[in-house]
Amino acid sequence: MRTLLLLLLSLPFLSNAQPTELNLLGTWSDPTLPVTAAWNGPYNEIWGLVVNEHEIAVIGSTMGTHFIDVTDPANPVEIADAFVQGAAFGPQLVHRDFHDYRGFLYVVADEGNNSTLQIVDIRNLPESTTVVSDNNDLLSLSHNVFVDSTQARLYACGVNRTTDRDAMSMYDISDPANPVELGIYNNIGNVEIPYVHDIFVRDHIAYLNSGNDGFFVIDFTDPDDPILLGTMDDYVQAGYNHSGWLDHKGHYYFLADENHGLELKVVDVCETEDIEVVQTFGTNSGINSSIPHNVLIDCNILYASWYYEGVQVFDISDPTNPVRIGFYDTFQGNDAFSFAGNWGVYPYLPSGNILASDMQNGLFVLERNVTPDCDAYQATSCENAVAVAELYQPVKALKIYPQPATDQLTIDFFLEEPTANLNCSLTDISGRQVAVWNNQSVFTGENKFNLDIPNYLNNGFYMMVIGNEDNTVGITRKVVVQR
Repeated sequence: MRTLLLLLLSLPFLSNAQPTELNLLGTWSDPTLPVTAAWNGPYNEIWGLVVNEHEIAVIGSTMGTHFIDVTDPANPVEIADAFVQGAAFGPQLVHRDFHDYRGFLYVVADEGNNSTLQIVDIRNLPESTTVVSDNNDLLSLSHNVFVDSTQARLYACGVNRTTDRDAMSMYDISDPANPVELGIYNNIGNVEIPYVHDIFVRDHIAYLNSGNDGFFVIDFTDPDDPILLGTMDDYVQAGYNHSGWLDHKGHYYFLADENHGLELKVVDVCETEDIEVVQTFGTNSGINSSIPHNVLIDCNILYASWYYEGVQVFDISDPTNPVRIGFYDTFQGNDAFSFAGNWGVYPYLPSGNILASDMQNGLFVLERNVTPDCDAYQATSCENAVAVAELYQPVKALKIYPQPATDQLTIDFFLEEPTANLNCSLTDISGRQVAVWNNQSVFTGENKFNLDIPNYLNNGFYMMVIGNEDNTVGITRKVVVQR
C-alpha cells in the first residue's frame, strides 16, 4: 500500500517532466510558389515584427519576402501590398535572411546573380511596405545578417560584393536607410577566418559560427582594429558550426552544429582564452537523421528549429542540464539524411505566440507552453561577461523607476555638463528594439522625464538604452515590466 501511495504521489511530477505538444493556433502557405530545385520546398527563414500594434510574421520564399499579419493568430493573412519580390527569385533561391532596426528591415539572399541588399521601410505596416534600397553597392550575396541594435551596427556573413567571397562585413546603420560600410573581414590579427556562416553580436562582441572552421569570439569595438578573443575548433561532437545564441548573462553560448545525429552544445564563454563545451543535449529521439538548425533564447527558455522534428523547446534554467519541455512537428513526411521541415523559429512577439517556418509547409503560429523567466536562469555572470560599458560620465545618479514598471517609467538623473538631447529605447532579450523615445530634452543639473510603456509589451525583462547622437552618453540599465 505504501509503495502504491508513493507511486501515485510521484505521477504528477513524472507527468510534468514530459515535454508537451504546443498548441497550433494558425497556419499560412501559398501553393502557387515554386519549390526549390534542391529541397522541394518554397520557404526559408522566419522573423517577427510589431508595427502599429500589429504582430507580423516575415517569411522568406523562393519569390521574395512575405508579410503575414498574425495579430489574430487563428487567421494569418498575407498583406498583399507589403510583399517584396527578391532581386533574385525562382527555384534556385534557397536562403533568405532578415533583421530589423528602427522601422527598417534588412533582407539578403545567398543565391542568384542579381541578388542585393534590400532595405524595406516597414513603418506603414500593416498597410504596405516601401523598398528604399535594392542594389549591390554594399553586397550582393549574404548567408545571414544580424543587427547589434544597442550599437547601430549591421553584420553580414558570407558576403559577395562582386565575384569574391568574403568571410563577413560590418555597417554603421545609425541612419537605418543608408548603411555605411565599416569593414570587410577575412583575417583578424594573424588568424584567417575563411568563412562566417552565422553570427551573434552583443555590444561589439561577436560570436562567429564558421562552419568547418569552428567558433571564434571577436571584439569589434574598433572596426579598424578588431581583436581576436578566443577560438574553439576541437570539441565534443564537432561538426559544421552553424549557429547559436548567447544567454542574457554572457556566460554560456548555445551552439548548433548542422549535422545529422549531433546534439546542441552548451559552451562556456566566460574565459575566452579557454572556451569549452560543458554539456550536449537534444531531442533523444533515437533517430540517426535528427538534425538541429537554428537556436534562439528568451531568458531561461531555448527554442530550436530541428528540421524533421520541428520546433523544440528546452528549459535551460540550469544551463548545464537543459530539459526538453515542448515540441511541435511541422513536418509530416519521412525523416531522411537530407534537409526538410522546420527551418526557423521566432519566439519574441509580445503575445508570446511562437512563429515557425517549415521549408515545405510555410508558416505555423504556435501557442507557447511556458512563460520565460529571467530570474529563474541560474547561471552566474562572469567577470568578463559582455555588458554595456559606461564609457562616458556626464550622467550621474541615474535612477529608473518604478521597478517593476506597469504603464510608465521615470528617468531621473543629474547632468554635469551640456549634452545633446537623449534618445531612449527598450530592447528585448534578443537585442531587438521594441520601443523608442527619441529627442528627450535635457539640461545641465537635475533632469526628470516620464516614458509611457507601450501596451503591446509583454511582462518580462528588458534593457533600457540611453544615448545621444554625438556619443557623449551611453548607458544601459535593466527594466522589468510587470502589468
